[in-house]
Amino acid sequence: MATRTPPETAAKRPPRPAAGRAGRPPAPEKARRGRKPATAGTGRMAALLVSPTLLVLTVVVLYPTLMALQESLYGTKGLDPKTGFISDTEPFVGLKNYADIFGQAGDRFWNAFFNTTFFTVVTVGLETVIGVIMALIMHKAFSGRALVRASILIPWAVPTAISGLLWRWIFNSDGIANSLIGHQILWTTEGFHAKVAVIIAEVWKTAPFIGLLVLAGLQVIPKEVYEAARMDGASPVRQFCHITLPLVKPALLVAVLFRCLDALRMFDLPYILIGAQKNSVETLSMLAQNEASNVRFGPAAAYAVLLFVYVLLIALGFVRLLGADLVGDAGGPRRAKRRSLLRRTPALTAEVPA
Repeated sequence: MATRTPPETAAKRPPRPAAGRAGRPPAPEKARRGRKPATAGTGRMAALLVSPTLLVLTVVVLYPTLMALQESLYGTKGLDPKTGFISDTEPFVGLKNYADIFGQAGDRFWNAFFNTTFFTVVTVGLETVIGVIMALIMHKAFSGRALVRASILIPWAVPTAISGLLWRWIFNSDGIANSLIGHQILWTTEGFHAKVAVIIAEVWKTAPFIGLLVLAGLQVIPKEVYEAARMDGASPVRQFCHITLPLVKPALLVAVLFRCLDALRMFDLPYILIGAQKNSVETLSMLAQNEASNVRFGPAAAYAVLLFVYVLLIALGFVRLLGADLVGDAGGPRRAKRRSLLRRTPALTAEVPA
């Protein structure tokens, strides 16, 4: 015989848990909190997998850096002022090679430092603007796009030494550059025009690199975002400023970082295009090479160490200020921007699941 439950008892019963998908009970609380922390075995496996890379970096980067730092503490062979005899070994001078850059002998160093910074700022700035334009052109769908992409990327594939020789012929006194401007300029001599020649050649060669990385970022942007923006009446300029630029920012920052680090070490292009020991275009790499070729290994090593510290500070500052955008944090600002874009477009939110 079936028993009836009084209404007072039924009202006091706790509510049943809501069923999950397909009638399944909800997941336990521990499963919702996320994955378990890595165990000791996982850490050992990660260290084992990373160890070959660390070994290569130690051999290629750390050991030469330590040797250069040690060499920078010694002077050049020559007449010993204390004994009056010629020394066969390099005398220990401590930090004298570093202190000399603040004296009269440091004029050449600061000139090279200024040239290095000037080339980096100007070339990377121009390459960023031109590279973004190239990426937008290569991203458009039109007939002959493959041919246009190949022609844009060819300068980046040309070796730097070959590029320097090509531009040296162009900037000759009777070359194409002077024929186009109708005025004879000695591009490969001392002066600001030598800087201009180096900047033109460098931008021509490496702007496609930024364009290639930005193109990769453009291809992962959903087309539905642009369609929804057009339905809302957004102009192409607003689409570029509020959709394209924010979503392609991580790839663009990586490209700019790589180009800054590469431009700070510029050596072969000005060396081949203009020549050695030209104050207008001499960089820190060229200065260190010139000192080493004249058997002044101590100052050369000091200049190389200072260049290494300069590049390291630029890289650390870049990553420190823009680290979240460089790594593309999934839970960071990038994801929030995408969510805000989806919220602004009702037509898109109805078609694309969150």
